[in-house]
Amino acid sequence: MPAAAAPWLLLAVFSGTLISLQARITGELAAGLGGDGFAAAVISFGSGFVMLALGLLVLRKPRRGVGLVVSDVRGRRLKWWQVLGGFGGAAFLLAQGLTVGALGVALFTVAIVAGQVTGGLLFDRMGLGPAGPQRPTRRRVVGAVLVLAAVGLSMADKLGGGFPYVMLLLPLVAGVCVSWQQAVNGHVKNAAGSAYAGTFFNFVAGTAALSVIFLVHAVAAGIPSRLPTEPYLYLGGLVGISFITIAVAAVHKLGVLLLGLCTITGQLVGSLALDLLLPHGDTHVTAATVAGVALALAAVSVAALSGTRRGRVVASGDASPARRRHNLQTRR
Repeated sequence: MPAAAAPWLLLAVFSGTLISLQARITGELAAGLGGDGFAAAVISFGSGFVMLALGLLVLRKPRRGVGLVVSDVRGRRLKWWQVLGGFGGAAFLLAQGLTVGALGVALFTVAIVAGQVTGGLLFDRMGLGPAGPQRPTRRRVVGAVLVLAAVGLSMADKLGGGFPYVMLLLPLVAGVCVSWQQAVNGHVKNAAGSAYAGTFFNFVAGTAALSVIFLVHAVAAGIPSRLPTEPYLYLGGLVGISFITIAVAAVHKLGVLLLGLCTITGQLVGSLALDLLLPHGDTHVTAATVAGVALALAAVSVAALSGTRRGRVVASGDASPARRRHNLQTRR
């Protein structure tokens, strides 16, 4: 990589640490809400949606991008389910709120990475992303197997003793959902010609899904009796917007594979640092957890540096974003 790419490498790793930070914030918010992870998730995602919606009031280009996406969905140039990528983000936030307190950020992140790598292999083969179908290489398959082994290693000293195995499944599934989210969000960004507009639709879908889930849960179990007073617990949405923005900007400089490697590296290192330096709840970092994180890092390196061929970008509509923007302005 040229020296000019070094700042982008550091930013990409930093964005991964922000993902771990969001996991900790959401987990602590859930604890402050009496263990209500549903409320924590909807507050975190909803705050991000409100910030983006307010931004649309003053930013002209993203507003045009929103109009282009709506036009493409109506014209069936963009499939309706491709604008629902926020459901993957909703699953991620929900898993954070429900499991981080019991699993710890490090083990939660290893499980998320396992789901991301597995989902990435599957969705690349299906051609769900803008690059079209990509055959999995031998190294990627080996990397996926190793990262699953990392999950088992991380929980090796937790077997028995009432370990919450069911909770471990939630971040695994959420990781697969995150891979699906990244794939379909690429089509929305292509249609909008604006990363901001693509992010906005992501938060719209995620907030809607989490709101419905929260209301159903509230009917059955009630709502939290009080809100935590610590201001930092309400920064999850802002943190989410930050790491998504960095990823959108850095992908053009680094490419998808190197960006993914740097981001997951930041997630794993950041999560381990949080659990070591700022422990929360009853979670403890053990030698097995550290070994699991190290194995996951090695597995991600094998999977991401596999030398896959670039696929062609599949357009989301029948014209380029710039051309459709011109047509939309002409109609107006």
